[in-house]
Amino acid sequence: MTVEDKEINGFLIDNFNQHNLEVGKTQGICPNCSHARKPKNQKLKCASYDWERGLGTCHNCNTSFQLHTYQRKGSSEKTYVKPVERLEDYNIVGDPEQKVVKWFQGRGISAQTLIDLQVGEGTEWMPQTQKEENTIKFNYFMGGKLINIKYRDGRKNFKLYKGAEKIFYNIDSTVGYDSCIIVEGEMDVLALHEAGIKNVISVPNGATLNHNNLDYLDNCIDYFEDKEKVILAVDNDEAGNALKQELIRRLGAEVCYLVDFADCKDSNEYLTKHGADALKSAIHACKPVPLEGVSTLYDIEDELKDFVQNGFKPGYQVGLENFDKIFSTYTGQFITVTGIPSSGKSDFVDQMVVGYNQNYGWKTAYASPENQPTYLHAHKLMRKVWQDMPRPSDIGSDSWNRVADHVNDNFFFIDMDRYTLDAVLKKGAELVKRKGIKCLVLDPFNKIRDINCKTEDVNRYTMEYLTKIETFAKKYDVLVFVVAHPTKMYKDKDGKIEEPTMYSIKGGGEWYDASYHGILVHRDYEAKTVKAKVLKVKFQNLGENQAEAHFKWEPRSGCFIPEITDTVVEDALPWE
Repeated sequence: MTVEDKEINGFLIDNFNQHNLEVGKTQGICPNCSHARKPKNQKLKCASYDWERGLGTCHNCNTSFQLHTYQRKGSSEKTYVKPVERLEDYNIVGDPEQKVVKWFQGRGISAQTLIDLQVGEGTEWMPQTQKEENTIKFNYFMGGKLINIKYRDGRKNFKLYKGAEKIFYNIDSTVGYDSCIIVEGEMDVLALHEAGIKNVISVPNGATLNHNNLDYLDNCIDYFEDKEKVILAVDNDEAGNALKQELIRRLGAEVCYLVDFADCKDSNEYLTKHGADALKSAIHACKPVPLEGVSTLYDIEDELKDFVQNGFKPGYQVGLENFDKIFSTYTGQFITVTGIPSSGKSDFVDQMVVGYNQNYGWKTAYASPENQPTYLHAHKLMRKVWQDMPRPSDIGSDSWNRVADHVNDNFFFIDMDRYTLDAVLKKGAELVKRKGIKCLVLDPFNKIRDINCKTEDVNRYTMEYLTKIETFAKKYDVLVFVVAHPTKMYKDKDGKIEEPTMYSIKGGGEWYDASYHGILVHRDYEAKTVKAKVLKVKFQNLGENQAEAHFKWEPRSGCFIPEITDTVVEDALPWE
């Protein structure tokens, strides 16, 4: 039997045959339990070895183990601070008299599990108490290298190593497995390890309601390429549900499975309440995410209850006071933006996505053949984020680096020799998974052709084009902007260019019918103002059809500055 000793599933082997087992044999002793068995049973072949996958399975202790250690897969795009490795960071030796060991034992975690996952203890300065505290140290490894440390003190205060890279806790444990379990805390990893489930990882900083910016997933995305099953065992609370939905969006519903912890919040509580065997059974009883495109009342019961209690949910807003009063949106939709050439359509879309980024942490990808060269587009975004024009003397300054890092991490430019709709949407799907984008900009639509649509009928072509965009937006819960030029420009009796409508776009009627929302950006050259007019808003609670917001354009920052005028106070509308 030929045994691969260099690479398995794209992971380079670091330490081949780490347990010194009989290479090539399919059965043998277990490195986890054989040494602890009675002398007469220590040489029994209780484990099976799969050298092709690099995994072993013990039929005595019902655990699995990795045959090798591996180098890190994928490189970091940034330079991070790395923790200094010290012996005291791993100083839990398993002595049953150690206070920290007793503390873990009270939560169902054995000393051996602490040793296996290299959990440490020691003093650390904690910002919450402004002094040194005794802490537990959860050491984060990738490719066998210490990447980060999370400290926990007795008051349940936490901190990560300052400036270190964020990754999943215990990420190395997933190599070789075609599945993994994602939990919401290191204690849950220990609990599942205690139950004999080794391929379990934790997010580094828990879940939040408003900003689930999964930069740690970006840094570990290569570890999910071979995963056929990702089991989400996050906390059963509102923040945990938000994290679950974002992981499903990023990793794909087709590979995600859900765990029901019944009367418990998480894995560790389930372990202490029901025991290791029951916890293992709960994981194995996971169910696939409900089919896309098919819903029952119970699938949407939380949203239904929220609507009954609170009414319409407010839409997402861009942070421009006057515009927010007349327009908002949900994700999973698309916005058509039109206007005559040089009216500021693309610039206003930039203003909107920068606003969504500032308000909600959303990332944006651009397929923008007309916004070339790319460095000029990046310069526009820097100005809006900076709210000023960077000067040559700013290059390399703290402000420059801060803004450049922010634009680099939150805005992505799709560069193709030939832009086609299917290729752009495919790249958009990849960016959802790898970078977590929430906005996709197609600018302009006529430069991004649907070459697979063979019809000569412009209306049918337009409808099929927009249907593909809508399908993408819904599947990945992304907000899509489609910038579309009008076909012709007309002048009124005074010689002024008339404002185009959605019917002015080639394929006109289909644009109005199919679009969730429509926005006109129109420049008044005499007044030196720009207005954004709501041509269509699909739902009454999201805005006001035909309403307008007026702006001055600030040339240094490129920002749109609202012009606030006195208005007559009327009865509140449904979304107010």
